[in-house]
Amino acid sequence: MRFPPSFLDEIRDRVPISAVIGTRVSWDRRKTNAPRGDYWACCPFHGEKSPSFHCEDKKGRYHCFGCGVSGDHFKFLTELDGMSFPEAVERIADMAGVAMPVRDAQEERRERERASLHDIMELATKFFQERLQAADGAKARAYLRERGLTPATQQKFRIGYAPESRNALKEFLAGKGVDTAQMDACGLIHAGPDIPVSYDRFRDRVMFPIEDRQGRVIAFGGRALSSDVPAKYLNSPDTELFHKGDVLYNFARARKGMGRDGTVIAVEGYMDVIALAQAGFDNVVAPLGTALTENQLELLWRMSGEPVLCFDGDQAGLRAAWRAADMVLPLVQAGRTARFALLPEGKDPDDLVRAAGPEAFKAVLSEARPLADLLWMRETTNGVFDTPERRASLEKALRELTGRIKDESVRYHYAQDMRERVQAFFGAQRARPGHGKDRDQRKGFSGRGGGASGRTAMTESLARSALIKMMPSRPLLREAALLMSLVNYPQIFHEHSDVVVNLNFDNRYISNFHAKLVDLFANNPIETRDDLIAMVRDNDMVEAIASLTKQLKDCYHWVATEGAALEDVREAFNQALALYSRSRELTDQRAALQQALGDAVEEGSDELASHLLDALRLNSEEMAALDRQEALVEGFGVMSGRA
Repeated sequence: MRFPPSFLDEIRDRVPISAVIGTRVSWDRRKTNAPRGDYWACCPFHGEKSPSFHCEDKKGRYHCFGCGVSGDHFKFLTELDGMSFPEAVERIADMAGVAMPVRDAQEERRERERASLHDIMELATKFFQERLQAADGAKARAYLRERGLTPATQQKFRIGYAPESRNALKEFLAGKGVDTAQMDACGLIHAGPDIPVSYDRFRDRVMFPIEDRQGRVIAFGGRALSSDVPAKYLNSPDTELFHKGDVLYNFARARKGMGRDGTVIAVEGYMDVIALAQAGFDNVVAPLGTALTENQLELLWRMSGEPVLCFDGDQAGLRAAWRAADMVLPLVQAGRTARFALLPEGKDPDDLVRAAGPEAFKAVLSEARPLADLLWMRETTNGVFDTPERRASLEKALRELTGRIKDESVRYHYAQDMRERVQAFFGAQRARPGHGKDRDQRKGFSGRGGGASGRTAMTESLARSALIKMMPSRPLLREAALLMSLVNYPQIFHEHSDVVVNLNFDNRYISNFHAKLVDLFANNPIETRDDLIAMVRDNDMVEAIASLTKQLKDCYHWVATEGAALEDVREAFNQALALYSRSRELTDQRAALQQALGDAVEEGSDELASHLLDALRLNSEEMAALDRQEALVEGFGVMSGRA
């Protein structure tokens, strides 16, 4: 029996691959990161003592770094259990709670018809591509040149031109044996009982093919070249192949081009996607001329648990961000949320990369904010909270917002986060000189940034710009030393791989570098520093290695740089690891104490609050003492000639 691709996609997407494989292996608790859908085990296909078999829910794939096997849900069952492909499909469908398709003559006929429609859409795509290069495509070619799109980019996205004619496409398809009913079923013509003579839907437009998850053309978007037409952009109507709210432009390419960090970016239009792809961002998609839908969000979450939603830096873009936040909020779960990036005012991604290059867009992405930050910004921007009633009104609005979250655990943590923001925000107001007079300081967004209160007020104009940011703080010397020891002395990674893989850094810059470094070791045979450097292809990693090396040298922390004796490196690494572990314990303890203190203050428990303050002071003193310790031990440096 032939299974429709849509059915196979659906059951694969509904069942995490870890759920299929987890019935046959025991996950390694030290290396596995279940919340991220990242699992490690001893390979079930060959005998081994240390786990080199890896599966990733986000990609729905498994791979063994020992014996080289890889595949998806179905391949795992067919190769390990010897099932036939239909048996494997039936097993996954049962796990997904989806009924197997019934062999239906009518449905099979519709499947053949859909295949025929795909063929017609392919013919139309080639027709538009050819007309772009013909004489009547000169105006369209000039437009694409003005937009900075190279011929290679135009070919990659199969951009074409619909001639300024009522029947050019219709006559071409008719010559290929396509009848009017099929053209109408593809949405390529205007036809119907009230239209005496059918005619082409797209005329004098630059044409952007829209593809499905398998990369087949299912619709078109057309950009008008004349300024006096009613619609600047025109999409195909809904058809048997195409439902606008269920499709993301560039989904198939973006899924392949996500890269090792697993990020996917959603922007607002076709040209933004194409311009960013030309600038090196292959992981970008766009909704089709409408606000993001729940179905499109589900597609994003199939690619990444935390997609970045990017909006133009104008009032319309900010309103679109608010709408998206309201749509995302009820659906968030552990491992399923979104970040929001706002461009400089008056710029879209296409403008930005053409004017300032890829680095400018990377800067915008690095400033992407969590959903909670965006909601807080909306509720507090330009607000005046100088009376108890106004403060109570803000708290009520925040409670109503967090109450919309369906997931109980996430709802609890959002409510807790908003309480902390309110307490810090109003506390900072009361502490400021001139409270009650200087209203400008009470406006706007409170992020997680600087200031004694841990909140920074921002005005609406800043909120609409790329100045909304949380720049990564300078990495701690201890963290830099830990990671650069692995770069310069890969033996240390192999000796401590179980611990290193599970390190968890708060600093985003260090955390990203750590993830890329672990991935490099996991996918390549690395024995020496030269081996590792030869494998580095990521420009951000190259820059990070140079930056961290400079930081270590500036601080005379020679032990993590090249040239130290391996025995000294081991001693320093072990000591730094111990200090790091204790620092993490104290950080977690401090967070728990702060939460308990907030609750005690809310409940009016003065005695308990006093005890908690004492505990926090002791915690801070130990943290300070820990930060003063050197990652050195007595007699250290003898082997490196630095006693």
